[in-house]
Amino acid sequence: MSTTPAGALEGVRVIDLTHFLAGPFCTQMLADQGADVIKVEPLQGDATRGFGPFHPEDELKAYAGYFASVNRNKRSVSLDLKSPAACEALAALIDGADVVVENYRAGVMERFGLSYEALAQRNPRLVYATIRGFGDSRTLSSPYADWPAYDVVAQAFGGIMAITGEEGGQPTKIGPGIGDLGPAMFCAFGIVCAVLNARRTGQGQFVDVSMVDSVLALCERVLHQHAFGGLVPAPQGNHHPFLCPFGTFPTQDGLCTITAYDDPMFRILCEIMGQPGLSSDPRFATYQDRWDNREALIGIISAFTSQQTKHELLQRLGGRVPFGPVYDVREIVADPHFQAREMVVPVEHPGMAGKVLLAGVPVKMSATPGRIRHRAPLLGEHTREILGEIGCSSAQLDAWLSQGVIRVAQAAAGSNR
Repeated sequence: MSTTPAGALEGVRVIDLTHFLAGPFCTQMLADQGADVIKVEPLQGDATRGFGPFHPEDELKAYAGYFASVNRNKRSVSLDLKSPAACEALAALIDGADVVVENYRAGVMERFGLSYEALAQRNPRLVYATIRGFGDSRTLSSPYADWPAYDVVAQAFGGIMAITGEEGGQPTKIGPGIGDLGPAMFCAFGIVCAVLNARRTGQGQFVDVSMVDSVLALCERVLHQHAFGGLVPAPQGNHHPFLCPFGTFPTQDGLCTITAYDDPMFRILCEIMGQPGLSSDPRFATYQDRWDNREALIGIISAFTSQQTKHELLQRLGGRVPFGPVYDVREIVADPHFQAREMVVPVEHPGMAGKVLLAGVPVKMSATPGRIRHRAPLLGEHTREILGEIGCSSAQLDAWLSQGVIRVAQAAAGSNR
C-alpha cells in the first residue's frame, strides 16, 4: 500500500480539451495537485507535441520540451471529433466528470454538439471552464468576443507591455508567456472555487476567463495610478516607479537586485556598503528623499555592487536585506535553493533512457503535497483504458480503431514508458 499522500484534488476528474499553453498549464496545475486530468487530443495530437527542441537522445520523438513541460500528470485519449461516435464517447466521459476545460474559439464546441448548455443538461454538477482572448458572452459580452488572441496580443491589450521596457524606450513583451500563464492560473483558481460550490450545492456553472482581462488584473497598479494621480504609466526600466532602492544593479559578472527602500533596511544596506553615514544624509534620510534623489542613490549603490560578483554579493547581502542575483537557467539549476525546494525535477521521457529536467510544483502543502507523478503521455496512450472506464468493449474499441475514430499509442521498446 502506497504511503505517499494523495493530492488535495484526488477524486476530481477533469476533461481537458485545451491546446497550446494557457489551457494545458491550467489543467496541469490541477493534475499536479492530484486531479485525474484526461487530455483529449485529435488523431494528429496537440500541435505543440512537435514544437522543438527535441532532446538529442530521444529516439521516439513523441513530444519535445514544450509539451513535456505543461502536460505532465495527465492521461491521453485520442478521438476524431468529426465522428459522431467520438463525440458521443466524449459526452459519456463528461457525464462522469467534475470539470471540462477548453480554449477553442467561441462556437467550436457547439459545432460538435458539446456546448456548455447541452453538457450541463446531462451533468448538472459540471463545471465548464473556458479561456478565450476576450472572454465568453455567457457572462459579459465584449465587442471583441469573437476575436482570436495569443500571448503577445493579451500582453499588448491588457497593458503590461506599455509599462515594460527601458525608461523612455518602447513598450516590451515580457519574456515568458504571461498572457497565457496568468489566465491559466486565474482559471485554475476559478475552477477550484466552482468545484467547491458544486459539491456544496449540487450545481455546476460556467467559468469564463479572458486572457486580456487577466493581464489587466496583473497590472492593477496602472489603474490606481491613473485614477488617483492622473498618471499614464510608461516603461521605467528595472527600477520601481515610486520606491528606491528597488531594482537592478550591476555586478562584475552581470546584474543583481536590491530592495532596501524603508529606513531600517536602508540603514543595514549602508552599513554593509561601509557607508553608515549615508542613511542620515539629507538627500536619503526618508523614503521620499531617496526617491527624489534616486539617480544619485542608484549611482552610489551601483559603484559598490559593480566591484563584486553576484556570488560575493549573495554572501554579503543575502538574508540581511532583500537581495537576488539575476540568474540564467544554468545558475538556477546549480543553486541549492531550487534543489532543496524540488523546483528542478528530473522526469522520465519516452524514447530515451535518461531523464529531463522540468520545473517543479511551486505550491507546497504539508498534508497533501502536489508532485510530478509521471511524465506527459504519449498520444492516445490511455485511449483504451479511459474508454473502457465508460463501458466500451474491446471489440468496440477495435472497430473504432480500424475506422479511424480513435488512436492508440504504440510505446517504444526500451524507452521510459
